[in-house]
Amino acid sequence: RKRDYEGFLCSLLLPSECRTSAFALRAFNVYPSQVRDSITQKTTGLMRMQFWREAVEDIYSDKPPHQPVAAELWKAVKRHRLTKMWFMKIIDEREKNLDDRAYRNIQELEAYAENTQSALLYLTLEMLGVRDVHADHAASHIGKAQGIVTCLRATPYHSTRQKVFLPMDICMLHGVSQEDFIRGKQEQNVRDVIYDIASQAHIHLEHARSFSKKVPVKAYPAFLCTVALDDYLSHIRKVDFNVFHPSLQKKNTLLPLHLYIRSWKKRY
Repeated sequence: RKRDYEGFLCSLLLPSECRTSAFALRAFNVYPSQVRDSITQKTTGLMRMQFWREAVEDIYSDKPPHQPVAAELWKAVKRHRLTKMWFMKIIDEREKNLDDRAYRNIQELEAYAENTQSALLYLTLEMLGVRDVHADHAASHIGKAQGIVTCLRATPYHSTRQKVFLPMDICMLHGVSQEDFIRGKQEQNVRDVIYDIASQAHIHLEHARSFSKKVPVKAYPAFLCTVALDDYLSHIRKVDFNVFHPSLQKKNTLLPLHLYIRSWKKRY
């Protein structure tokens, strides 16, 4: 609830038999996802990642460590027979990301999103008892959209720490330097970079929805995160792709209502 508010809200709308497991999964995901921003030395980060790697190994050997999240995760793994590979992908990809460098291109950002956000969705589908190629395909695109939006949302925060992670190929295409983002510039070419990146997220969402008729309805609750993604993309369009606009940093108080409506309509 504190560290992944949107994930928490989405988990509330899952079937009751999956809810506790979904909370465990989201709580697990918080740990590796926050390592990069909470360390000053890479070795500390590597040690924390190693702890979780060993914890997952122990969970699958039926010897969960005495750590609250690991204990709950063990129950979830047992209950839903979750695939170990997805947990390892999340940890490995977050570890690679400790290097603190910008993505070389949009494909690199998408690969990162696939191995973190999409992996989380594949595990959520397994919890729902959905093993379907179309649902996996949708999860892949939605995860990529989520990774891209997360990168955009974090840009103002990272800029204050003198860091920029936006894809370098798109920045170079528009003649924008990392310094421009660190200084919070809002010239047209800076907005063009944001427009290009946001458009890519929008394309992934459209792709995911293009085969929604083939996706089992049982899978839809796993994809409710699209509500928050639509919300951000629509807001950034309204402020003409100014990623630093203060309104983008505000919590959307209507999100629970929008999530409930989308859930009730059985759409993603």
